[in-house]
Amino acid sequence: MAASAVVIESIGENQSASAVSPQPRKPNEFKVQTDRVEKLAARLEQANDPETRATALELVQSVIELHGAALQALIDRCIATEEGERLLNEALQDDLVSSMFLLHNLHPDDLETRVLRGIESVRPYLQEHGGDCELAGLDNGIVRLRLHGNCGSCPSSSLTLKNAVEEALFQAAPDIKEIIAENAAAKPATSNLVMIQ
Repeated sequence: MAASAVVIESIGENQSASAVSPQPRKPNEFKVQTDRVEKLAARLEQANDPETRATALELVQSVIELHGAALQALIDRCIATEEGERLLNEALQDDLVSSMFLLHNLHPDDLETRVLRGIESVRPYLQEHGGDCELAGLDNGIVRLRLHGNCGSCPSSSLTLKNAVEEALFQAAPDIKEIIAENAAAKPATSNLVMIQ
């Protein structure tokens, strides 16, 4: 039996009925799977036999290219009709789908658009706690944010708001390399009182 047939049979044995009827995904499933793939790739790179290592890495690269080509064909079909484009945009709201499109450099939205979407998604939470956030800059995957205000009754509120913003941004744009958040300078309180001398 050819090696590829063994791999396909092995993959097939691990499939369950859930491949036919999708089950709800666990939170962070994509992160868990990508971590697993990275660990397996690292193990392949450590293989003693250079030929085996090269073959395995070439196989992984070929599978990635195959998946990328299939996703591109799917995109091409979807954008051919209004309904298909609507479905594609709806699918891209799913973190797993969006991440796969990013992995293959096929995501239709640029990084800035996705970062701004992430900011908008967390803005109601920030405003509810007396804060806000704005994009101060974006360069080579490094996002600079300006955080405004905080919840005065919570001693760790600035950190809580910063963490909420970072979580929203990494969810909207997992390809961000770094987030640098700075607190906006507090505006001095104004007073209508006149000093009497």
